Amino acid sequence: MFSSLDVSTSGLVAQRTRLNAISSNIANMSTTRNEQGQPEPYQPRFVTFQTDEDISTPGGGAGVRIGSVELSDSAPKMKYEPGHPDADDRGFVRYPAVDMTTEFVDALEATRAYEANIGVIEVTKNMAEQALRIIA
Repeated sequence: MFSSLDVSTSGLVAQRTRLNAISSNIANMSTTRNEQGQPEPYQPRFVTFQTDEDISTPGGGAGVRIGSVELSDSAPKMKYEPGHPDADDRGFVRYPAVDMTTEFVDALEATRAYEANIGVIEVTKNMAEQALRIIA
């Protein structure tokens, strides 16, 4: 029974990491400079998951772990803003390739998966309480 808690906990950790990447993408969708102050747009992050066979249930379910947090290789969005301090010689500014709609849908999906894992933890906890009541 407690291995199902481990599987759900691994899902919670994975979805939290995914939500952090999504929130970072949304927060930096207008960032046109890197950490050193050079005109280079923010590169969106995305999280990939892998199965974790070290965390498994007797029924065959496996946990999940973070495979990697990678930088997107999408081309930046070019916007004509000749007065912008980061505009090139033609007046174009390079913005990160972050699509607000996609990020919001991904955030909604990650939130639902997070909630589902919390639900499994609650059910497991209730089953353990019922088993203790039967034994006692």
